Amino acid sequence: MTNRAVRLLQGIDRAGGGLTADLFLYAIAAAFALITALTSTLLPHRAWGAIAVWPYAAATVLVVVQIMRRSVSGRGTLAWTTGVLAALLPLVVEAVHRAGGRTDRAQEEVLVVERMGDRLLHHGTPYLGRDAIAALPVDERLMGYSPYQPGMAVFGLPRAVFGDFWWTDARVWFAVMTVGALAVAVGLLMPGSSPTPSSGPLPGLSGALRGLPGTPMPPPLVRAVQAVAIVPICALTLATGGDDLPVLALCLLALALTATGRWGWAGVAVGAAAACKPFAFPVVAVLLVFAIVSGRWRSFLPGALGLPILVLIPPFLVNAHAFLENVVRFPLGHGLVTSPAQSPFPGYLIAQHLPGGRLLATGLLAATAVVIAVRLVRRPPRTAADAALICGWGLLAAILLIPSTRFGYLLYPIAFLAWAPALTSDVSHRAFSKHTA
Repeated sequence: MTNRAVRLLQGIDRAGGGLTADLFLYAIAAAFALITALTSTLLPHRAWGAIAVWPYAAATVLVVVQIMRRSVSGRGTLAWTTGVLAALLPLVVEAVHRAGGRTDRAQEEVLVVERMGDRLLHHGTPYLGRDAIAALPVDERLMGYSPYQPGMAVFGLPRAVFGDFWWTDARVWFAVMTVGALAVAVGLLMPGSSPTPSSGPLPGLSGALRGLPGTPMPPPLVRAVQAVAIVPICALTLATGGDDLPVLALCLLALALTATGRWGWAGVAVGAAAACKPFAFPVVAVLLVFAIVSGRWRSFLPGALGLPILVLIPPFLVNAHAFLENVVRFPLGHGLVTSPAQSPFPGYLIAQHLPGGRLLATGLLAATAVVIAVRLVRRPPRTAADAALICGWGLLAAILLIPSTRFGYLLYPIAFLAWAPALTSDVSHRAFSKHTA
């Protein structure tokens, strides 16, 4: 992207003190929620849209009032509040309905994660082996697969231990982790937070409240919060499925921790994300290069690689082949059933419609990975913002080229790219000094 294009996008984003972009964001979100409520074939999505359309619409009206009054105050509060009402409120409503007997109030991944927790509790591994999956009825084999890292099973443990209540729904615990990680990340990046590592056991918690509703935030940080709390892909995902949001939030927290020099905790955060889902491993790789360039790899490495390795020990001791069947063979298309992740991105279209398409798409994906690796070696990231941009563009390319992928995975690159300006403290402080958000 040329400097001219970057300046154009920045000008659009800052128009009217950021309110013009806010208006389009909330209005488009309201329209998306309305269309989802009226037309979606997925019942959990329709239920989300029927609730989310109202806070999105109210936020749109409030932004119009702000524009008329030429006031940019309260943008951060509006972002947090709308996120709560558009994501967390529908989540709780659907969880309550589900606990009351409704079977159409959760996406399949919620059930998969809860079954992982149950298997981990009772069998020591969250995975079924190939033979056990083959023994299931044909129409149940897809649900027998658990294509996540072992750490994801933790979110299913409350239901396995305490039973079927609304608060044991895996989505509730996805949300707890997501909100907690985002609050700490925002608190770390707020003006006035300590730029050096704190001595407390949980750095950032003491400052997390600075980033919650009622506290002015610099415009880049407002946009960063909106990218996770407001963008409909994220809100819908958290309310109906949710397993990607804690992974994303932990990665964003890791970036905020590196931006403030807390490399040990950054390793723990991104390591926890990688222990839950493979999507975090590219972020681990980028941050590891950043850590090496910064001379902080010794602090970063134990958590970043130690946690993903640690969670592998129980499944490998119980049944290593089951892990490989679920986490390696199934995502690569070699399971007993085919993954339903089939959004019409270039990789999927190539795999489906060209001779040898799957091999060609895989080759393009591998070539892209090589290009990114070369870029990392020749021009390694030297700031957290650089690392976020590399993660964003790299994951966008990967999502577009993976033969089996989902439209919802776009929440990762959207968030990383939106957070890059907020990770540059000078940008945040300059913007904050011009006008309070």
